Amino acid sequence: MIERTQLIIFLSELRKSVRNLGLTLFLSTLVIFLLSPQLLHLVQAHLAEKLYFFSVAGPFLAHVKLALFAAIYSLMPWFMIVFWRALGKPFGVSGGQLFFFIFFTCLLFYSGTLFCYFITLPFGIKFLLGFSSEELKPVISIGRFVNFTTIFILAFGLIFELPIFMVFLAKVGLFKRSFYEKNRRYALLIIAILAALLTPTPDVVNMMLMGGPLYLLYESGIIILRILRIGNDPDTEESSPESE
Repeated sequence: MIERTQLIIFLSELRKSVRNLGLTLFLSTLVIFLLSPQLLHLVQAHLAEKLYFFSVAGPFLAHVKLALFAAIYSLMPWFMIVFWRALGKPFGVSGGQLFFFIFFTCLLFYSGTLFCYFITLPFGIKFLLGFSSEELKPVISIGRFVNFTTIFILAFGLIFELPIFMVFLAKVGLFKRSFYEKNRRYALLIIAILAALLTPTPDVVNMMLMGGPLYLLYESGIIILRILRIGNDPDTEESSPESE
């Protein structure tokens, strides 16, 4: 398990960059806010429906949220560099290993967001709006639409990080590969809970659209550990034919 000293080192290293990150995020949000109408038009292309607002400040707040999302999205590589440098220090991860974790974390994050934007999000919106009829017309709030799309995209980017964190935990010796293999049923339960919490709407379809890929990522993490021979149990290695 993580020792208290390791946690203190991680938090102290992380705190050194929090101020610069917060200031950069604020300034980036202000700049991107000027482009938020174009961004909203781009995101709304998946909906093919008109958006409405039900309060005076509704459109303004929606554009602010969209600008904040775009700033977080564009600054994610810097966030990952700061995070992994802070996390790698107490565990002795540096150099090429640190670059490995930073690179693949960014790669998986953007892969997850693109997968969501081009595949999951259009399918989910089309399915949910498929229940409309002549008597039941959708009237979609701009605020709720921005919340739905941005949270959904960011959530997919974060859950796609699962394999790399499985590799890290096995690399530093916190969990063996056998731990992941023996606890699949508990992993499936946790994945179902996370899908229910992270999806903007509580319907089963969106939960499956997130939970399904997440479980596949969990299994892919186990496969990666096998290929890289990370997190092998010593007893297993000693009993292998090669050791005999």
